[in-house]
Amino acid sequence: MSWIEALILGIIQGLTEFLPVSSSGHLEITKFIFGDTSMPKESMLMTVVLHMATALSTIVVFRKDILEIIKGLMQFKWNEETIFTVKIIISMVPAALVGVFFKEEIEALFGGRLLLVGSMLIVTAILLLLADRAKGTKKNVGFWNAAIIGISQAIAIIPGISRSGATISTSVMLGVDRSKAARFSFLMVVPLIFAAMAKDILSGEITYEAAQLIPLSIGFVAAFVTGILACTWMIALVKKAKLSWFALYCFIIGTIAIIYTFVA
Repeated sequence: MSWIEALILGIIQGLTEFLPVSSSGHLEITKFIFGDTSMPKESMLMTVVLHMATALSTIVVFRKDILEIIKGLMQFKWNEETIFTVKIIISMVPAALVGVFFKEEIEALFGGRLLLVGSMLIVTAILLLLADRAKGTKKNVGFWNAAIIGISQAIAIIPGISRSGATISTSVMLGVDRSKAARFSFLMVVPLIFAAMAKDILSGEITYEAAQLIPLSIGFVAAFVTGILACTWMIALVKKAKLSWFALYCFIIGTIAIIYTFVA
């Protein structure tokens, strides 16, 4: 992979991780366009690195919230921060179980399956339309809500289903306040990504050749910078309930991907 391709992939990841249009789906489409013939495990390496970059950008955007949570946890009391942390842990369980027991099946999905990506982008479009029509409330994320949102996050492992789109849409349809839904959606994925990274590093499954270092670094920086911008923008958009345009975008890109699969 050239540094230009890595730069483009990083920008796409940074923008689409937070905007509800499926970062994994767009990465797979981009790899298809570039003619990426790498094996699923090799393709997953770049995907994991880019997701780590956007996880760090989330930490930067929500640094004040994260510091407050840490301070609250250090009090060792059943306070608001502890309760929020427990909800985050609950939301992580479904995706963690899927990652542990269906690892090979997940890796197989990241191999240029354009038809799958296109179909799942249309599913994302439907979710966004449903969320956009939901009534606004001031409700917080409950424990049961966290479990359901966690299931949405697990399903969103499939390339083409937007993780932020699925989790935010699920939250809003459950009656959760839009800004609180966005905050929970973005924070819930951070520990999951780092846990997955730690697992892969300790197992020795993440390896790379020296020639990959520069493309990976360029992709990481591009995803990190654009991720900060996209995360900030997305928070503002969710508050204004403007998700229908993203639904239209997902439907158009998904349809093009499906049509291309049959005519190419």
